[in-house]
Amino acid sequence: MNASLKQNLLGTALDVPGALEIRGLGKQYLIDGEPLTVLQDINLQVHPGEFVSIVGASGCGKSSLLRLIVGLEAQYSGDILLDGKRIESTSLERGMVFQDHRLFPWKTVEQNIAMALKNHKLSKAEKDRLVAEHIELVNLEGFENAYPHQLSGGMAQRAAIARALINKPKILLLDEPFGALDALTRIHLQHELQRIWVQQRSTMIMVTHDVEEALYLGDRVIVMEARPGRIKHEVKVDIPHPRERNSPLLQQLKNQLLEELVGDN
Repeated sequence: MNASLKQNLLGTALDVPGALEIRGLGKQYLIDGEPLTVLQDINLQVHPGEFVSIVGASGCGKSSLLRLIVGLEAQYSGDILLDGKRIESTSLERGMVFQDHRLFPWKTVEQNIAMALKNHKLSKAEKDRLVAEHIELVNLEGFENAYPHQLSGGMAQRAAIARALINKPKILLLDEPFGALDALTRIHLQHELQRIWVQQRSTMIMVTHDVEEALYLGDRVIVMEARPGRIKHEVKVDIPHPRERNSPLLQQLKNQLLEELVGDN
């Protein structure tokens, strides 16, 4: 990423929220009474406004790491700090988008997105304004009153992204958000997510099995290995946004990552 764009997107740690620091993170589960280490000595810093992709073989702890960052699990060793404060539970400061959209089937797009504002002390007019803004952000104008079953998979995921962003979280976590979509829809939503990220300047961390997707979207790609899950290394993607998929550097990095990941299996 060139210097001017980086400054525009990231700002400084002093005036832009969303700095994540993970220090010596470890996580164990009990399986048949025996401890199983799923994450070991994870150290990672994510700058405000940065987009970080995480790749690795199944079972390397990628999704467990996201669950810990979002606060769905509180038992861990080490530290997970967001803007210097230890994460111990869920918070509106951290949004989450899953592989399945998890929209309420009995509510419309507008109502589903508005649900995220349920506990906010805002006027109805202000809530309506925010919902309309985020429907526009994800290009769902005209589908405000549609129900989830009336939407395509890609449209439903866009509604889920709008719902996650409407609280203006410091960090948005995405767990295989496009994994269940067909190839063409996936490519389209990758482009949409890149547009939203540049526009919103949110800190984003995405877990994916798609190496091309990880490189196309991420400022950095974190490569994890399993048994136990740990960071093997990271790849910096020094290409300005918006990116061209046929970039020679992207293709070179893709080949390198695929060779490495296949070699780990």
